[in-house]
Amino acid sequence: ESGAKHLVIVTKNGIIKKTALEDFENVRKSGLIAITLKKGDMVRRVDKSFGDDEIILVTKKGQSIRFKEKDIRPMGRTAAGVKGINLKKGDELIGMDIIYSSVGRSNEKSNKPHHLLVLSENGYGKRTDLKEYRLQSRGGSGIKTANVTSKTGEIRASKVLLGDEENLIVVSRKGQIIRTDINTIPVISRSTQGVRVMRLDQGDKVASAAII
Repeated sequence: ESGAKHLVIVTKNGIIKKTALEDFENVRKSGLIAITLKKGDMVRRVDKSFGDDEIILVTKKGQSIRFKEKDIRPMGRTAAGVKGINLKKGDELIGMDIIYSSVGRSNEKSNKPHHLLVLSENGYGKRTDLKEYRLQSRGGSGIKTANVTSKTGEIRASKVLLGDEENLIVVSRKGQIIRTDINTIPVISRSTQGVRVMRLDQGDKVASAAII
């Protein structure tokens, strides 16, 4: 996109990396190295940034952290990155969103309130006002974004909403799909479980979700 400066990559183990987009201009058919991963780690999300944005990360155990993009210095393609969030044992990163700072970008500032949507593997979801996620320093443990219980299961998906999205589409591992009006998902505080968005058959789990 015109004006975008960096490619931002996050991994399962909470590592984040920012590389200038121009470093990827001459991509060979065999590809280019975009990040050096440690054993057992894997890329989870990739997005673009403009240099003065904010980033929000979400983990499967219900933690989140919001920090300034400027907290990450640009690195070369082969660099390994830095710690985006400090994960507790057994936790892993599942989501990243760029909160764009200027009008005219793909989630431009508007008069509509912005929310963070989280969806758990047992079909529970909610929206929370982005204002509840204060800016922190990169690499900390973050704050709670959802109360993860045996009833809800772990967080499966997260997405920043700008107020003009209409539908949430959720797909289960066994191939079930639902489409629901986003406005029917309640706006509630961070440390809550959410409400049932999708009813799942026994043994089924949420696989992925999309916003349209």
